[in-house]
Amino acid sequence: MLLTITTTHQPATDLGFLLMKHPDNVHSVELSFGKATLFYPEASEEQCTAAITLEVDPVELVRGKGSTEEQYVNDRPYAASSLLSVALGRLLNTAMGGRSKLRQELADQPIPLEATITPLPARGAADLLSKLFEPLGYAVDATPIPLDPAHPDWGDSPYVSLKLTGQVRLAALLTHLFVLIPVLDNNKHYYVGEAEVEKLLRKGEGWLEAHPARELIVRRYLRGFGGLMRQARKLLDERVEADEPEEHAARDAAEEAIEKPIRLNDQRMERVVALIRELGAQSLLDLGCGEGRLLRELLKVPGLSKITGVEVAPRVLAGAADRLRLDYMPDMKRQRIELLQGSLVYRDDRLKGFDAAAVIEVIEHMEAERLPAFEAAVFGHARPGAVIVTTPNREYNTLFESMKPDAMRHPDHRFEWTRDEFRHWAESVGLAYGYAVRFDGIGSEDATHGHPTQVAVFTRTDEARVAA
Repeated sequence: MLLTITTTHQPATDLGFLLMKHPDNVHSVELSFGKATLFYPEASEEQCTAAITLEVDPVELVRGKGSTEEQYVNDRPYAASSLLSVALGRLLNTAMGGRSKLRQELADQPIPLEATITPLPARGAADLLSKLFEPLGYAVDATPIPLDPAHPDWGDSPYVSLKLTGQVRLAALLTHLFVLIPVLDNNKHYYVGEAEVEKLLRKGEGWLEAHPARELIVRRYLRGFGGLMRQARKLLDERVEADEPEEHAARDAAEEAIEKPIRLNDQRMERVVALIRELGAQSLLDLGCGEGRLLRELLKVPGLSKITGVEVAPRVLAGAADRLRLDYMPDMKRQRIELLQGSLVYRDDRLKGFDAAAVIEVIEHMEAERLPAFEAAVFGHARPGAVIVTTPNREYNTLFESMKPDAMRHPDHRFEWTRDEFRHWAESVGLAYGYAVRFDGIGSEDATHGHPTQVAVFTRTDEARVAA
């Protein structure tokens, strides 16, 4: 089996620093079941490729387990599997941890990477590879491998040659492969116990918690063992909801206290609902729906036949369901609304095909480096007909008597933009993804500082809108 990793980041030979393996040398590691070797078939300033081959000794693989024909006659010596994940862990443990002695700044940033794996088992639905890798930002190209090239009428084997391309951190690519290769194969070669739960959570940190295919990944990685799966789900949910409910409520209360004198939240809900009515949307996404305040107002809008709230934290989503009283809602009304757990920085096919999306006071809670992933997931992948985005106007903060200078309205805000900063971001997104943008404000406008809340309304301009 062969895995290659290629970059065109220049100088491309920096890949050697990231992998902690010099391009002029061949690097090998002995494993209990064979040997893994890393070498560089090309290493220039423009492009550099690292190749990993894994030679599996079928005798060593089953030694001490009883010699039966089934143990020797299998695809383990030839196809990528959990054996390759073990080899990656041994060969590239430092790189997988995101550490680089001489290029740490480069290790911390996304670079153009291409990974190819062949042959790779892909047992399951036809779109399995897309479900696993596309939400993480990769372009997926899978070429089926025929059972026998001399007999094309025999059809294709359950193996593919997979190519992934994306702008990602090398450590992220390696951890994605480490977890998802065994998931694709769905047949680990070693005992699966509680240690596998810990490994899954460690390697999945930062991306698995809200992956749209999380349940599938957990089930396959843990071989369907119910107790281990329940343990993993619980720990993943706790990781998403690090704050206790009381702490979360206290943070929200701080922002509400600042804005309450001007009834800004009420004005925000009223204006967003009015904009949705103006758009004439029949289906709408509330991205980052929180406790469901906007959802409650949207249920009063005639003509909105499909309303979907998306929230990353299961506990918050459950709280929204309680506040909306979904279990007691009349059937006709209940059929209009759906709540989904999901992340706004992952490409999610469930979010496609909507007339409009509302992203209300959400982006400022994201780390700035996560915004490109959010833009690609919402404007590039989901592509609703229109998107309404609201965010605080930092210039207005000086007019709130209870705010300290240079403070932000909410303890969890990662940034608060000026009007020029917001306009620059919105226009850049519109240009990149084919949306026209107009700007609005919420709350009384100050002649010098503007509105307390700023709004951008994105309207899709490409021909795809008609098809949607």
